[in-house]
Amino acid sequence: MENSIFFTKFWGWYLIIFFFVLSLNPKRIKQIFNNLQDEKFLIISAFLSITMGLVTVLWHNIWELNYNLIITLIGWCFLFAGLALFIFPKKTVKWLIITNVKLVQFIYILLFLVGLFLLNHVYQIIPI
Repeated sequence: MENSIFFTKFWGWYLIIFFFVLSLNPKRIKQIFNNLQDEKFLIISAFLSITMGLVTVLWHNIWELNYNLIITLIGWCFLFAGLALFIFPKKTVKWLIITNVKLVQFIYILLFLVGLFLLNHVYQIIPI
């Protein structure tokens, strides 16, 4: 249970922080896409994504139909995204660049709501 609380706080804060960073500076999204053309940035991004995903999956691979499932799915998504960047870098970057910036902003709004849900689960801001 301690792992669940830790990962719920970690991913909740992570999603909230990145939402505000990308909302306050939307140019950052295009900058990230442009930086994926740089092989060094790509390798570091893939490595961090694999690391964050693998740590989450190894310590929190809980497939229950509650907030634990959200944490597990986030971990698997990060792991697969990192692997895709390592194994198929050109195809993955090409797919990411084709992706519309507005779609990315919509996804970050959705992730913001997921972050709020996770933090609310831990801190009980609004009792459910």
